[in-house]
Amino acid sequence: MTTTINVEGMSCGHCEQTVEDALREVSGVTDVTVDRESEQASVNGEADVSALVEAVEDAGYTAHARV
Repeated sequence: MTTTINVEGMSCGHCEQTVEDALREVSGVTDVTVDRESEQASVNGEADVSALVEAVEDAGYTAHARV
């Protein structure tokens, strides 16, 4: 399953990497792609959406699950 998360506040490649690293730490995540220009992260796997949003917010960014 692929989940898309809207991520606000990324301004550079380091930001993308920080968000990607945070999402990869969530249980059930198998792959992550982060794009600061579209302000989105695509997450593959069976991770809980609220855990994904929490991981991004804990990394210092604003996140919302796309419905």
